[in-house]
Amino acid sequence: MTPPPPGCASLGAPRARVPSPLARSGLPLRLLLLLWTVAASQGHPRNGPRISAVWKGHAGQDHVDFGLAEPHTVLFHEPGSSSVWVGGRSKVYVFDFSKGRNASMRTVNIVSTKGSCRDKQDCKNYITLLEKQGEGLLVCGTNARRPSCWTLVNDTAELLGERRGYAPFSPDENSLVLFDGSEVYSTIRKQEYNGKIPRFRRIKGEIELYTSDTVMQNPQFIKATIVHQDQAYDDKIYYFFREDNPDKNPEAPLNVSRVAQLCRGDQGGESSLSVSKWNTFLKAMLVCSDATSNKNFNRLQDAFLLPDPNGQWRDTRVYGVFSNPWNYSAVCVYSLGDIDKVFRTSSLKGYHSDLPNPRPGKCLPDRQPIPTETFQVADSHPEVVQRVEPTGPLKTPLFHSKYHYQKVVVHRMHASNGETFHVLYLTTDKGTIHKVVESGEREHSLVFSILEIQPFHRPATIQAMSLDSDRRKLYVNSQWEVSQVPLDLCEVYSGGCHGCLMARDPYCGWNQDRCVSIYSSPKSEPVLQSINPAEPHKGCPNPKPEQAPLQKVSLAQNSRYYLSCPMESRHATYSWRHENSVEQSCEPGHQSPNCILFIENLTDLQYGHYYCEAQEGSYLHEAQHWQLLREDGAMTSHLLGRARALAASLWLGVLPTLTLGLLVH
Repeated sequence: MTPPPPGCASLGAPRARVPSPLARSGLPLRLLLLLWTVAASQGHPRNGPRISAVWKGHAGQDHVDFGLAEPHTVLFHEPGSSSVWVGGRSKVYVFDFSKGRNASMRTVNIVSTKGSCRDKQDCKNYITLLEKQGEGLLVCGTNARRPSCWTLVNDTAELLGERRGYAPFSPDENSLVLFDGSEVYSTIRKQEYNGKIPRFRRIKGEIELYTSDTVMQNPQFIKATIVHQDQAYDDKIYYFFREDNPDKNPEAPLNVSRVAQLCRGDQGGESSLSVSKWNTFLKAMLVCSDATSNKNFNRLQDAFLLPDPNGQWRDTRVYGVFSNPWNYSAVCVYSLGDIDKVFRTSSLKGYHSDLPNPRPGKCLPDRQPIPTETFQVADSHPEVVQRVEPTGPLKTPLFHSKYHYQKVVVHRMHASNGETFHVLYLTTDKGTIHKVVESGEREHSLVFSILEIQPFHRPATIQAMSLDSDRRKLYVNSQWEVSQVPLDLCEVYSGGCHGCLMARDPYCGWNQDRCVSIYSSPKSEPVLQSINPAEPHKGCPNPKPEQAPLQKVSLAQNSRYYLSCPMESRHATYSWRHENSVEQSCEPGHQSPNCILFIENLTDLQYGHYYCEAQEGSYLHEAQHWQLLREDGAMTSHLLGRARALAASLWLGVLPTLTLGLLVH
């Protein structure tokens, strides 16, 4: 008897004539089949990644463990560098991921300067900020509720003293710090027991300014950026946040997502009420909804700005990740040009008189202060009427998904034929990364979710993610470890040329009988990549995919048995075919990673060849090929003892899983 393939040792094992525990318990196999069918029918086909893979990395080179749990971390990586810094509890971890060498880790202790603290937890120094500063690194932390900063040069930390606004009092506080040359902007409160209304401040620069307490309602800050426009006096600060919805209708969402603008050169106002406040604050609602499916996504989770390759600031793309109350997600794409136009042209919500001159939100040249009347109108009516909608003629999300996405980075890359792709890397609440490819212009873009990556040895939530376009790496960390994940992860695609091209991964192509990175192949050796996104496999020289190797198993008549076929592609329909009839079919969205054919009672007609075939569009390939052979009585007697133990463990293991799947769904 030929044993099942590796990884499927217990799948496809002979049953002989041993009564299974399932049969002894009185639960017939037909009921198990019903449970399996119902559980497998639940799902959302084709809106998730096509392939799932665990990134094991190269031995010793791509994963480093902290050695202990770090519940609060911050990650800093400078593009092009092999070093990664991670701030934890009272220390900074320094990792080196030099190419071709084992990754290394060293630590720099930055303990709190003690002082008064209410409990042992408060006495820790949680590092919350790492920022490049000259030849070293600026390190700031909670410092036993006395926020302080240090400079880190050559693994030596030097205390700079207390720095209010650079680090929060507790690591759980929502905080955002933005650096621009010698200027620093922060959302962190400066006083622990008063001033609890969140503000956006300039804490270092010409004049210290803060937002009025009435212009935002319990904001949670997501991202901030400075945009240098055509005239220097017109440079803007944009920050993205979500806040409590002022609409208290029971059917209205609890949160609304916003983008706010400030003039970088804002000098404050003329009156005593406005002299220390931002006078150019305006906010607009970010819309991310799909009218055709009546789905609205109100809760902004993360934003990533992708600059225009030609340096046109108006064409900078803003990728926003949103969620709804059911934790489904959507990605909407905006342009800075559209955001700028909304603030320049829209009327103010609730204001029905003529707008003063200069109009609210307008940046003034020559460091002029904003007139008091303009400030008063903007301060009492900070929201514009017009909403910021996604780019494209339909003003809809780039895509939406059943998965709960939390962070996003985007890489603009060029395939071997020069075509431009935008590749999104999205973290999920399950600790995985989804790789989604956007091709073509926004008006005619095609979006395909190609891969789910498990980046850690120990599955855990992803706390931080950084993209290095120069080294073509992702750096991610959990509370346990740091991983370096290549963008061109081509070795995970199996199935020969057809499987490689069906992946639709713009980093990968077929060359010299292997699925390889387009960056690793010499320019003299052209890499074959898919040109037709609908039928990429037709680009392979051989029109027919490789056949699955024949596997044989000998079985006794009237025994119970099942065949298992791994469902590598979640976008394909897998079918078990015997002779000319389809015995079992598993559609996309099938909850199990395997398509299983149960044979309750093996008769003469059920011996023979069984083929598991995967159909994905016009691509049909053979995933498994089994031949069931008759077994003589002597062999049956010999296997009886082993089969009894195997049957017991197998059925008792499979049944709870299937039952749980039914109950959950």
